[in-house]
Amino acid sequence: MRVNDSIEILNWSRLSDAITTSGQPTEAQLAAIHDLGVVEVVNLGLHTHEKALADEAATVVGLGMTYTHIPVDFSNPVEADYQRFCDVMAAVGERTVHVHCIVNARVTAFFYRYQTEVLGIGEAKARAMMEKVWRPGRVWAAFIGDDGAANREHQYARRDY
Repeated sequence: MRVNDSIEILNWSRLSDAITTSGQPTEAQLAAIHDLGVVEVVNLGLHTHEKALADEAATVVGLGMTYTHIPVDFSNPVEADYQRFCDVMAAVGERTVHVHCIVNARVTAFFYRYQTEVLGIGEAKARAMMEKVWRPGRVWAAFIGDDGAANREHQYARRDY
């Protein structure tokens, strides 16, 4: 996999040679993700969201990739969801993985914590990656440990969702 690969998906990002993230991909975009060499797809969005695919799991499995769904309530991210995410990432190991939700907000917050708490990446670098998509407020600020932003609304980097 090449570090400069890119797919036209909302808030596409490459965190490393083995990790890409985005908002909700279409079926055609999932096929393009597969063509990049991705073997695992993790979805943190809810299947009930209007932008979710009708049967993403079947599409992903049909393309020969493994699918994991961790439904994270956007209004109430919980520690158990984050711990499951950490367990999944540990099981993925060095395999190539694409992690997405609806707009890549949940994912970037989870990776902010994962990078700083598990991978030992500096806070500034992890925050810069997250803030390409948004600056969490309210419950998400509390979730990432940013007490100073817990009373503010979310701020989106490029557009208002």
